[in-house]
Amino acid sequence: MRIFTFQGKQVVESPQGEVPDMLQNLAPMEQQFTWLSCSRAEFRKHQAEVQAALLKTCAVELVDLHVSDLLNPHLTSGYDFTSKYDVLIFRRLASPGAAEFDESSRPHPQRSGRKSHTPILKRIDTSPIGFIVLDRMLFSVHPDDCALRDSFANRLLLAASQAPAQPIGPGVDSRSTGARGVPNHPADLMLRIVSHAVDGFLLLRRELSQQLDDWQAKLLSPSARSANWHALLDARQTLHQLDETCEDQRGAIKALIEALKTWSQDDGLIDAHQRDLLQVRSRDVLEHIERVVHHVNQLEHNAETAVEIHFNAQSHRTNEVMRTLTVLTAVFLPLNLIAGIFGMNFEFIPFMHMSNGFWLAIAAMGVIAIGLTVFFLRNRYIERD
Repeated sequence: MRIFTFQGKQVVESPQGEVPDMLQNLAPMEQQFTWLSCSRAEFRKHQAEVQAALLKTCAVELVDLHVSDLLNPHLTSGYDFTSKYDVLIFRRLASPGAAEFDESSRPHPQRSGRKSHTPILKRIDTSPIGFIVLDRMLFSVHPDDCALRDSFANRLLLAASQAPAQPIGPGVDSRSTGARGVPNHPADLMLRIVSHAVDGFLLLRRELSQQLDDWQAKLLSPSARSANWHALLDARQTLHQLDETCEDQRGAIKALIEALKTWSQDDGLIDAHQRDLLQVRSRDVLEHIERVVHHVNQLEHNAETAVEIHFNAQSHRTNEVMRTLTVLTAVFLPLNLIAGIFGMNFEFIPFMHMSNGFWLAIAAMGVIAIGLTVFFLRNRYIERD
């Protein structure tokens, strides 16, 4: 469990310790907000302590249905709300090629006895992150050993250490510091974490494209005798699942954008400028998700195109072989006819008793074969590659 306190441009992380002790040190907040993050296993084990801490600091108790959603590792992305808090479930996209991957889970080449050729598309994993957005707190539940939270927390602490201690003056454009600065609202922090998760998949576009290009080169290679159809079908299924995941993500962010329009400004917790910034950031996250959807659809189309081109190339190669065999058959057919005629058991056959009859027949057969070959070449029935 990690706890961060935000006040102005300052971010302070609470010392690590036992989970009950860390939760007991939480106090009600006035001019600051807190990010309380834990793993799914920690939340399952210390659910009562977390509920008590939320009740003490924010006077909020989580609904049982939302608690079960946070503990469900197979839940799709979605958005819900109550009068006290908002809930966002967002499935992150992670790859073993990124920091999310645990090297201990990869099969070792020496143990398996052969090298691992698992495509990167099959190694993509998805798991949900749950967010509870309160007035002065963001409570997030991450997968066990989630490196996404740690990498974002390190970036956040770095941004806080580089931020100026004094508040931003009226002459300074806040947009120049908002992109990489410190969030000023729990919802802003949540959207930054979600954007960080989506950007992690956008970074894999080059590797995904290289994997598809490698498959296309192998499928179109003239020397290719077989294709790894199981890997290709698994990759297409994975891309289809990613498409469905991104569609759920897009629906959840759209619901959040609509909910932001209804947030009241009368309670003094958020002003019009902060709400506009939240809407801008949420639309930016939505645009990133749509880029992911577009890229996944393009990869699916490329995979299907590669399969179609492979079968077309195989059909074309088969047609070339059959045309060559047909031409050879047409060339040797008259020769077989001549050989069959002179092989008849008649007593009187022309050229049979001539001393040069054999050579005349061979010459005639050679002229016929050469003539047919020239004819086929001129009409491009056979041609050089």
